[in-house]
Amino acid sequence: MTDIMFINSRIENMMYEVTFDPLIRKGKIIVNISIVNESDFKKVIGYIRQAIHSGLSVSPYIKILRAGEKFGNLTIEKGKVGLATACSITIDGVLLKAGIPVKPKFGGVVEIHDGSPLRFTEILSYDSTTIDPLDVLMSQELTSVAEMINTGSGKILANLREAPMASRDKIEQVLDSLVEAGFSCILEVGEPNNDILGVQVGKDKVGIVVIGGTNPMALIQEHGIYIDTQEMSRLLDIEEMVHIDDLRDISYIKPE
Repeated sequence: MTDIMFINSRIENMMYEVTFDPLIRKGKIIVNISIVNESDFKKVIGYIRQAIHSGLSVSPYIKILRAGEKFGNLTIEKGKVGLATACSITIDGVLLKAGIPVKPKFGGVVEIHDGSPLRFTEILSYDSTTIDPLDVLMSQELTSVAEMINTGSGKILANLREAPMASRDKIEQVLDSLVEAGFSCILEVGEPNNDILGVQVGKDKVGIVVIGGTNPMALIQEHGIYIDTQEMSRLLDIEEMVHIDDLRDISYIKPE
């Protein structure tokens, strides 16, 4: 009989494998892999770029996988294109490497009003599910990312982690370095022993809310385009990725 692995165990394992250093902008990050139809690729890239420029992604870096290419145990089928994008658990890995004992708690949906986060409206704990919470929430069509981009108000995917309050200054330093490196996905950092976006944190803890890496995928889904996303798929060296704005010529995605 195969033991069931809850998602928090998988997260903890992958956090330890992150080697990305935001100061030198090198190392491995955790990525999500999304599969789309080749015929939708131009539209998909447009929506991803829109989400990134609106601050609704983890980072602006992406890797395109052509039909026939392998990525771990995944082979991109004919007529499909693979997209590797940054997963927000990368942030936890970087904090951990800096000596901060961070613990991811849950994924959820956050209500935004006039550009300001108000509260979590839905949450799923990492230690009570075998499936990524953001994957579940996205499948339930609970987001309104397009509305958020167009009006400044809507519902987006985000997740929360806790860290010891004594490490708050160090957390701020690491998060600042991540922002400088293009990882401007920090939605809110709470005060010690204070609720954050309507959610209680543990005693002597501080909460950190990070924008979910699958918000661009939720935006694509909201526009009725097929997309199959595997969260926390594997690790990838960031030097194998390119900035979304450097994807000028997309003709190379055509299979040979």
